[in-house]
Order: sequence, then structure tokens, then C-alpha cells
Amino acid sequence: MKKRIFCLLIAFIMIMHQGITAFAADPGSIDALKAKFADEKGPEVDGLSVDYVYYAPENPAEKLPLVVYFHGMGQGSKPRGQIEENNFPLWASDEIQQRFAGGGAYLFVPRTHEENKEYWSDKYVPAVKAAIDEFIARHADTVDLSRIYVGGFSMGGKMTLKTASSYPDFFAAAFPLCPAYNPSDEQLEALADMPVWLMVSRFDLIAGYYTYSEDIWNRLCEKTNVPQNCRLTLFGRVKYPDGRNTTSNHHVWFALANDLFTYDEGKYPNAVTTDAQGNEIELTSPDGVVSWLCGFTSDYAGEDVEMNGTLGGNPEGGSGSVVSPVLKALFPLISDAVKTFFTDIFDWFKNIGR
Repeated sequence: MKKRIFCLLIAFIMIMHQGITAFAADPGSIDALKAKFADEKGPEVDGLSVDYVYYAPENPAEKLPLVVYFHGMGQGSKPRGQIEENNFPLWASDEIQQRFAGGGAYLFVPRTHEENKEYWSDKYVPAVKAAIDEFIARHADTVDLSRIYVGGFSMGGKMTLKTASSYPDFFAAAFPLCPAYNPSDEQLEALADMPVWLMVSRFDLIAGYYTYSEDIWNRLCEKTNVPQNCRLTLFGRVKYPDGRNTTSNHHVWFALANDLFTYDEGKYPNAVTTDAQGNEIELTSPDGVVSWLCGFTSDYAGEDVEMNGTLGGNPEGGSGSVVSPVLKALFPLISDAVKTFFTDIFDWFKNIGR
């Protein structure tokens, strides 16, 4: 009996400490896509500058949108790590690029200086904005200023909320994934007119639905002026696009990189999408996240945009609004982890019997 309890305890601990980085096999050569990203460095702001990689479509015939994408923790420790350690470069593939209105999009992926024990934090917000501004100036003839979008996962989901709420007139839409952050009411109010697509797993034990996103989503639904344009995709057990289990239910970015479709363009497993009015949305290829982004524009036309005060009202480490209390989050997480564990064991035995 003691041995059985010990084994279950070890199994549960293993679930609780799943790695936060992984890489899924994909149908094409992702290394060739990574090679399409060039290296650059932004200007210095208050002693800080950020390096970034970017993808630029070749010979665009018209102005194209710009997508800013923030990496998660553990992927910024070296130059180009922000695309080497995840599969976002799939958005540079012909298939995804062709889904953007105009036939393509610029991709801008900045990096925090994790090699110096620095992570996405308040001081990076103006430095990133300066880098984006300089990038736009260099591509002024081909970047559509009314179609600047921002997203990111985990720590990058936090940075998405920080940056979008600091410059709400600059971005046309935001897509935070499993954000590890408690935005204040003032920050969410700053996003009231912005379409937001939140993606997270209810089984995520790192920055999941019960710990952060449930409260974010509920408060966003109360404050948004565009509920029909806001979306929540809630995952169960997170899968790669080929149906295999990811090593952590935190890894919803593998779904995002494939535009929320499987490799054969089918419905993504264990994912349910609703709008802020509670209506379920059935995603049918090729109309996923990219098509949703392309439905929105801002009024930004190149004027100077000052950073508002919402970030200062909820500094790094600040509590913001109190999200789900610890006990409220703890019991669903334990229950979900146990259910996931036994489901995986059952699948394992079932596969042995085949």
C-alpha cells in the first residue's frame, strides 16, 4: 500500500513539473523557415535595447500587416532562441502567409535578455515599442499601420497584455496565450475596444485557466465594448497538431502556430472556442486565428503614441486585481492533473493491447 501511494505521489510530482519547452515534428522543414528570419537590434531606451528577429515577405505588392510575437520563459537566453525553441516560424510558411489579407505579413519576434537573468518586465515595454517603431520606419512603404497585431505565450502572454494595454491605440488586436499575469481592471479597461483572443488549457499547471485566465476572461467579458470580437479557446489535454500529447498542457502555442487546425486542416483536438457573449464558434479551415486578425484594423496612422499610465498602476510583482483564490485554483488543478494522469495511463495500456 505504501509503495502504491509513493508511486502515485511520484507520478503526480512529475505532472506538476512538466517542462515548459518542447518542439513538435511538423510536415515541412521548419529549419528552412527559421532561416528566413533576419536579425536586428532596436534603439536604446533608458539604457535598454532589445534584439529581435523578423520575417519580411518578398516584394510585397501592397501594404501588409505586422505581427509582434513575444516568446515564453526559457527561450530568450541566446540570440534567435525566441524562434529556435518554438514553432512560431510556421507563420512564415507559404500556407499561413497566404491566409493574411494581401497575401502575407511581417513577423516581429523580440527577445528579452534572459542570459542576464532578465525576463519580460515593465522596463521592456517602452524598449520593445521603440524597436517596433524603428522597424516600421525602415519598412514605411510596405507596413500597414492600421494592422499591427500583438501576441505571445506564457511570460510572453503577460507581455502581450502589458504592451497592448499600454498602447491600446497602436494595436488592432491581441492574442495572449496562457498569460502568466494578473492585469489590473484599469489595464483591461484600456483594452475595452480591442479584440482579444485568449487561449489556455484548463489542465495547465503553470499558467492555466484556473490560476490566471478564468479571472482575466470573466473581467474582460464585463469590460469589453466588442464582445462579439473577443474569443476564448479553452483546451483540455493539449495535443500536437498530429494528435500526439504534448509534454505539458502549458504548450498551447503549438496549436496557435498551426492556426488552431491539425496538420490535415481538421478540427483541433480538445479545443472549444467561444466569444465574450458565450456563443460557441466552430473554426473551419482556413479561417482560424489569422483570419480573425485580418478582420480588424485600428485608427493608428503613424502619429506619436505615448505610453499610458496603466502599467505604472500595476507594476511588476503587483497583485493587480485578485484572480482566483489559491484554494479555488488548487482543487480543480489537482483534480484535472489526476484525471489527465489516469487518462494517459489508460491510453498507454490500450495502445499496448493493439
